[in-house]
Amino acid sequence: MKTLRLCLWSGPRNVSTALMYSFAQRADTRVIDEPFYAHYLRVSGAEHPGRDQVLAAMDNDGDAVVRNVVLGPCDRSVLFMKQMAHHLVDLDLGFLEQTTHVLLVRDPADMLRSLVHQLPDPKLRDTGFAVQSELFERLIELGHDPPVLESRQLLLDPRGVLTQLCNRLGIDFDPAMLSWPAGARPEDGVWAPHWYHNVHRSQGFAPFVEKIGAFPKQLEPLLQECRPHYQKLFRSALKAGAGPEAT
Repeated sequence: MKTLRLCLWSGPRNVSTALMYSFAQRADTRVIDEPFYAHYLRVSGAEHPGRDQVLAAMDNDGDAVVRNVVLGPCDRSVLFMKQMAHHLVDLDLGFLEQTTHVLLVRDPADMLRSLVHQLPDPKLRDTGFAVQSELFERLIELGHDPPVLESRQLLLDPRGVLTQLCNRLGIDFDPAMLSWPAGARPEDGVWAPHWYHNVHRSQGFAPFVEKIGAFPKQLEPLLQECRPHYQKLFRSALKAGAGPEAT
C-alpha cells in the first residue's frame, strides 16, 4: 500500500492541533504529533514547558526519526504528521522530496498574543515564520506545489477550506473531519498538558473570534519581524468560500 506522507509545517498557536484532530477522524489516516520535538529541544537548547518529559519520552535523534517515523512503516494510506517548522534544525532535509507538504500560518498579531502565555520572551525562531518562508521557497524549487492554510480562513469556513485542501492533496474530503470528541487524544504528545487546554475543550473547529485589546508593546519588534513572512505566505493561502467546491 502506498502511503501519502503528509507533513503539516506550522508555527505554534496556529490551530495545528485542531487540524491534527480533524485528520485523526479519517479512517484512512494515521496521525503523529510533532515527531521532531525532542530533536529540536536537544539541538537548540530551548527551554520549553515540559522539556525534560519530552526528551525522556521521544527519540531525540532527528535522522533516526526521519528513518523510523517520517519514512517508516505505516498501516494507513495517509500519514499526517503535525510538524513545527522551527523544529527543522540540524537535519538532512532530503526527506522533503519523499513527502507531501502543507503550510499553516496565522496572523502574527493573534499568534503572538497566545504564544506569550507559554513562552514569555519569544524570539523569531520560536514563531516558525522565517523557516516557513524559506521552506515554502525550497519546496517550490523542488517542484512541489504546497498548499498554504491560514487559520482565520480555516475557522471561517472549515468545510470549504478542508475540501479545497483535500482536492489539492488528491484525497476525498471526509465530513468526519469537522468534529471530534472533547478531551485528550491518544495521539497527543506528552507536552499536551502545557499547550492543549483549549483544544481539549473543543468538539470541532471553533468559530473565528476577532482579538480585542491592545497588542503587548514588548512584542511589537517581533511582530514587525514576523509580518513580511506571514504576508508572503498568505498570498498563496486557500481562502474561505473560494470556488464552488468550498460551498
